[in-house]
Amino acid sequence: MSVPHLLATTHVLAQPVDAYAMTTGRLWSMVGIALGLAGVIIGALALARRSSRPVTRRRGAIVALAAGLAGTVVGALVVAAAEGGPGTGYGIVGGWVCLVVGPVAMILGGLVMARVRRTSAEYIKQV
Repeated sequence: MSVPHLLATTHVLAQPVDAYAMTTGRLWSMVGIALGLAGVIIGALALARRSSRPVTRRRGAIVALAAGLAGTVVGALVVAAAEGGPGTGYGIVGGWVCLVVGPVAMILGGLVMARVRRTSAEYIKQV
């Protein structure tokens, strides 16, 4: 193979994808973002919830932790598998968003778990 042939091949591979084209990298990025946002919403609701039973808040905290972890893992896999930068169709920007939103969900879930531990000890004393 000649050098111009190799340069032409890499030029074809590195061309940006259409802005509205759905690639697998972008799809997985959106899945990770959806998981992370679901974790953030559930964690925020569990944090704001006033419940007489700590079990309902604990369930929300566990779901937020799991969704945040899943979103972070998906984002890390997308970023690790991306072979190009923004605009190439590999979903690198969405992967980085997953790496921000996922830990936020896990932090909210951890805060709820800490509050549940504190209030569950008071709940047990009352019963």
